[in-house]
Amino acid sequence: MKENHTRKLLDTWFNFKFRLLTGGIAVGVFSGSVVVLFRFVLEYVLELVLGFYRYQLDHVWAIPLWLVVLVSAGWITGILVKKQPAISGSGIPQVKAVLQNKLEMNWWQAVSAKFIGGTLSIGTGLSLGREGPSIQIGALIAQGFSRIMRKSKTEENILITCGASAGLAAAFNAPIAGVIFALEEVHMNFSPLIMIAALASSLTADFVSKEFFGMNPVFHFTNIGATPLNLYYHLILLGIIVGILGIGFNRGIYAFQDIYRKMTWLPAHFRPVLPFVMAGLLGLCFPVVLGGGNKLINELVEGPFQLKLLFLILIVKFLFTLFSYGSSAPGGIFLPMLVIGGLVGVIYSKVINGFTGAPTLSESSFLILAMAGYLTASLKAPITGIILITEMTGSFSNLLSTGIVCLSAYMTAELFRSHPIYEVLLERFMHQGKTNIPAGSSGKIILEIPVHLGSMLDGTTIREYTWPAECLIVSVKRGSSELIPHGGLIMLAGDYLNILTAAANAPLVKEALAADTETVQ
Repeated sequence: MKENHTRKLLDTWFNFKFRLLTGGIAVGVFSGSVVVLFRFVLEYVLELVLGFYRYQLDHVWAIPLWLVVLVSAGWITGILVKKQPAISGSGIPQVKAVLQNKLEMNWWQAVSAKFIGGTLSIGTGLSLGREGPSIQIGALIAQGFSRIMRKSKTEENILITCGASAGLAAAFNAPIAGVIFALEEVHMNFSPLIMIAALASSLTADFVSKEFFGMNPVFHFTNIGATPLNLYYHLILLGIIVGILGIGFNRGIYAFQDIYRKMTWLPAHFRPVLPFVMAGLLGLCFPVVLGGGNKLINELVEGPFQLKLLFLILIVKFLFTLFSYGSSAPGGIFLPMLVIGGLVGVIYSKVINGFTGAPTLSESSFLILAMAGYLTASLKAPITGIILITEMTGSFSNLLSTGIVCLSAYMTAELFRSHPIYEVLLERFMHQGKTNIPAGSSGKIILEIPVHLGSMLDGTTIREYTWPAECLIVSVKRGSSELIPHGGLIMLAGDYLNILTAAANAPLVKEALAADTETVQ
């Protein structure tokens, strides 16, 4: 039976490329539709909640009633996270864990819990974004589709990547960024095979989203001009600033997670109650910081904000985001990060313009540039930062300047040896010991491992390298050719090794090969 299963898997691997395309389109339809529904519900609920806060200012009797509602919503959210630990936070680290075969989830239970928990958390005003839950929901829907259609483990993992791509595309109307993020951050492999399937899924989901929400980008900016070349030194300075602040944001997230875990006097399922109550207080006195902040970014461009008020919004938004995410409430940090970065960009331009006594820097342009740089410093994914902001704003006039800011922010993060936030969050999540780790399985999976320039495998024959136990090289993809492996075959940079192994053994094989396939520094 094992031999038949292996032969079937190999036959499938060599013939399923076009099946992946159709599978990606199907995932785009299903994942995109669910994420569009999630996005609509979030926006509708948050609008109702903000309206109710305005109502409370004139009807004080409603404040105690709303406090009871918030405490109940926080408690329900905590119960959902207790029963389904994998829905905590953004969900992106959990998707990475599933792809690494380190986590197993009941897909429909997790989707239901994430949908309800995310609606309660983001809809009632916690400073969390919709993008993380959308990526996890999209990935879970793809996993469910794969299970129902009885796909192989290899194909299931690729379709999960497609679902993550579709989730981001539907959440932000950014299909190309969805593909880049799925490859650069989630799958961590720029395989042409996976890219085509993810692109089909992302474009389909974006079509579904635009059919419902319209063709406009998420951020409505006008009159955005290119930054003059003689002012490009400001881009490097801005990149360094947002790079340092992005590192501080990451460390703040970890610190607040630790603070919550040290609250041994408070049961874990009651922890989300704290940010829910805080949201109630801020909703009465400072509602501008509630929710992800999509509306705030548009207001930063349209309305005049005094410098003191901008600093106050930045500080409160920063701390409230850490306070919200640290509680493990379901919600992402993408959108709050963009808001914080945008605030830094506007403050920087106002300060410089104040010193020069003239509108030297465009506030709109530097808002966009700082958003991209701040995101890059935290995620250490510069291509995602550039493409995402470009698609979300619908402006290509600052593509060069965005790249410079992102490069400066990325190198700043490198200088301080900062690690990508989702990798650290994944390690912290797995160390909690509350996850369902898949038991040993007789299932097989084909891993696609790239060989990088200057790595130990580059220029080495297959027989010369000591391979991990229980793995078999079934093919070597070089350009458009597929080579049959043999002991004397020399592996070259740019090759993709297709390695057959047991599903349960996949993480060990990946870890064993990781160092030797990367560029030697």
